[in-house]
Amino acid sequence: MEGAAAQIVFPILGIVAAAAATFYAVSFMEIREKSLEELDEKYSEYEESGGRQRRARRRSGRQAKKRND
Repeated sequence: MEGAAAQIVFPILGIVAAAAATFYAVSFMEIREKSLEELDEKYSEYEESGGRQRRARRRSGRQAKKRND
């Protein structure tokens, strides 16, 4: 009976662990992206045209990537 329980429990634990790892990976990627955008905005105050152009290129790249997915 214990062998049958182990055959059910281990795959479920694996699925839960994979879901948790995926959630944290995606969360950290979003936090990192947001932090970089805020940093770029902070320094774009000093470089008016350069920061705006970089943000525009980055936004268009993200939009193109979303359209391709």
